Amino acid sequence: MDGKVKATKTEKILLAVTAAFLCLLLGLFLGSRADRQADTYTVSTQKQVPQEEVVPPEVTVNINTATAEDLAVLPGIGNELALRVVEYREQHGQFEKIEDIMKVSGIGEGKFSDIRDQITVN
Repeated sequence: MDGKVKATKTEKILLAVTAAFLCLLLGLFLGSRADRQADTYTVSTQKQVPQEEVVPPEVTVNINTATAEDLAVLPGIGNELALRVVEYREQHGQFEKIEDIMKVSGIGEGKFSDIRDQITVN
């Protein structure tokens, strides 16, 4: 004899089935590992939206009839200035032109230029 051991047909089949089974297990393991890694690297972010994007420029607000909530969404106005606009309007009557909003304390030329295209008195 030459010292080599020959596998029987049954042993060869069992080896092939075992190899296929091990390949299947390896595939399942690597697949589940990839799923876990994907979950590990999932990132959730929140974007800060500039005030200008909250109210589109084509929206106009009537400063003579708007509520404080309506006015507060205008760029740079916010709740405090919106309340001042409503109080001013209640004390002095309606605005005759949009530039009159600059009579409200806290609204100067800068803020006015930011909102001029979004306000009306009609």
